[in-house]
Amino acid sequence: MKKLRTRKHSVVLNRSVGGDTVITVVLCIFGIFMFSPTYYLIITAFKPIGEMFLTPPNFYVIRPTMQNFIDLFASMTSTWVPLSRYIFNTIYISLGATVGCLIIGSMAAYAISKVRFPGYNVVFQLIVYSLMISSTVTGIAHFLVFVALKWLNTYTISIVPMWASTLGLYLMKNFIDSNVPDSMIEAARIEGCSEFRIYLTIVMPLVKPAWLTLMITVFQNVWNVGASSYVYSENLKTFDNAINSIISASGTQGAGSAAAVIMMSVPIIVFIITQSQIVETMGSSGMKD
Repeated sequence: MKKLRTRKHSVVLNRSVGGDTVITVVLCIFGIFMFSPTYYLIITAFKPIGEMFLTPPNFYVIRPTMQNFIDLFASMTSTWVPLSRYIFNTIYISLGATVGCLIIGSMAAYAISKVRFPGYNVVFQLIVYSLMISSTVTGIAHFLVFVALKWLNTYTISIVPMWASTLGLYLMKNFIDSNVPDSMIEAARIEGCSEFRIYLTIVMPLVKPAWLTLMITVFQNVWNVGASSYVYSENLKTFDNAINSIISASGTQGAGSAAAVIMMSVPIIVFIITQSQIVETMGSSGMKD
């Protein structure tokens, strides 16, 4: 019998050491290639003006400086809306959209996966097909709905539409299918548990990687996009919108790079902390027992 290879007391794929080395080298090369734009953006934020326009550009900083960040914050403090207002709007919209998307998406995913109501399969297929429809196509319909509901230029228009995340619902549904046995749900129903109690005390703890992934994905999308394009009041705009306006007015490349580094630091930190949960969800969301 051929002996299985182990690493840290767990069985690994039966590849040779040379094969593992080749795969590791290839992945490192692709990783460096994918990280290069982020790395160049970070070092550009610390470059003085004279180094930004060198030809060919340097992939290192000769004389690092914090002047770009100083110029950015000096421009932001000169706006008539306080910086704290932009930060509050960003946090409020991000948390509101994330929490609502998690609650509605997970409940809908549980209902489609474990509650066999008439037409549940048709509903799920419509959700899958909706992933192929671009938001640009539905832009006019969305605008008419928002006008009818009187949501224009409000916090609601930046939060509520994010609750209809079909991608998050799709991931949650597939993860529930592969990680929550029907026998467990049926046993809970026989014991007299309500559907809400089953969802809250049985399903949600078992699919923790999935709803963490959903939270992170929605948070990153809202954080990077900010307030809706239908928001016109400066008091309701987010930090991202404020930075883009300031950079467009000043036209300074260094301040723009500094702003981009600040905006992407929060999603990157959140992703690094929870990356294991995301990988597990992506690996399980397409599997069946």
